[in-house]
Amino acid sequence: MDPATLSKLLTPEGWALLGALPPYDEKLAMPLAMRLRDEGVDPDLAAAALTQSRLRAKARAKLGDFADGMLFTPDGVEQATRLVVAALHARRYLAAGVTKVADLTSGIGADALAFAGVGLRVIATDVDEVTAAIATMNLRHFPEAEVRHADGLSLDLRAEGVDGVYADPARRTRGGRRIFDPQAYAPPLDAVWALRSEVPAVGIKVGPGIPHQGLPADAETQWVSVDGDVVEAGLWFGPLAPDGEGRSALILHTRGAGALTRTLRSAVPVGAHAAGPAYDEAPPVGPVGAYLYEPDGAVIRAGLVGQATQELGGRLLDPTIAYVTTDQPAPATAVDPASGQAPLATGYRVLDVMPFGVKRLKAYLRERNVGRVTIKKRGTAVTPEQLRSQLSLRGPEEATLVLTRVAGAQQVLVVDPVTHAADET
Repeated sequence: MDPATLSKLLTPEGWALLGALPPYDEKLAMPLAMRLRDEGVDPDLAAAALTQSRLRAKARAKLGDFADGMLFTPDGVEQATRLVVAALHARRYLAAGVTKVADLTSGIGADALAFAGVGLRVIATDVDEVTAAIATMNLRHFPEAEVRHADGLSLDLRAEGVDGVYADPARRTRGGRRIFDPQAYAPPLDAVWALRSEVPAVGIKVGPGIPHQGLPADAETQWVSVDGDVVEAGLWFGPLAPDGEGRSALILHTRGAGALTRTLRSAVPVGAHAAGPAYDEAPPVGPVGAYLYEPDGAVIRAGLVGQATQELGGRLLDPTIAYVTTDQPAPATAVDPASGQAPLATGYRVLDVMPFGVKRLKAYLRERNVGRVTIKKRGTAVTPEQLRSQLSLRGPEEATLVLTRVAGAQQVLVVDPVTHAADET
């Protein structure tokens, strides 16, 4: 969106048009655009309003009802922090005694919104003029927040009275490709890390795929999942890491009544592992039991499968695969939301185990009239889509298949998901 189009959208006429649009429906977007044209609405304004309606609908998954009063850019929706996570960021700064946060890469203002919402003063900067203008609009109800069109690294933090820094560097190119090299982020991670010599309370949102190798030894690196999806990792320095340096996993469970959390922490210092999500301790390995558990993705990314295995009371199927098996149901405190904590893992009852082979599996499913399968995989090169087509499924029944290695051998586990009442309320 160019500045001229944004200006039209921010006029009373433009804002009224955006507010009058029905809930976004892709099938109805074209007829609606034609109707607005026939009614004499400026074509640029109509296109901008319909684009914002589409982006608001997409942003609701992250920002809930707040999205209905906000403006967005496509990149801003992609990079915006989910509100439930941004609120935890804000509480971290508040608990550290921070009073004024410099959000160096504010984007459309999702994190700044959370900071201001808990009473923190905020300077939010963005290098893009339109994005900064949109953030100004999104933060209009918070006098605690000031938005500037500027490079956040140019701020004189001490002169501004800033005692906390937050950054969410861009991790995609203009063409939309993911950037995996932290030095290619905008701004580069090293440039943000360096600010902790001026302001010890520095927090940086990074991609969850960040490698363990090279993580700063003086930070808590925390991977965060929301309802099973790993959404980010964060580097927290100084007073923002009150529990000390190392790796941690934060699991958020928002289904059912209220939001539940669970945190696991590493017993091994950052840098002790050369690369990859290693385990703090080598978990036991053994045969398939009556139950299978898949640890939450944040736990796997943080390399805390060993701790998860211990809490689940089980063993690994293979020393290199993050599947845990038990002979008895795992303790409710580890997997049942009714316990008051977010589930550590997703559980399944094991119905059958067999060596992997398309012909054998096809006959097995045909005998049981299975016409639909959910295929999960870990540690195998099999492509679920290709396997599904090879199975030629027919019938009214459903099945869940887990393709993995057991003691180094390719196996198929036929499983049934374990459900909990708290997930269904």
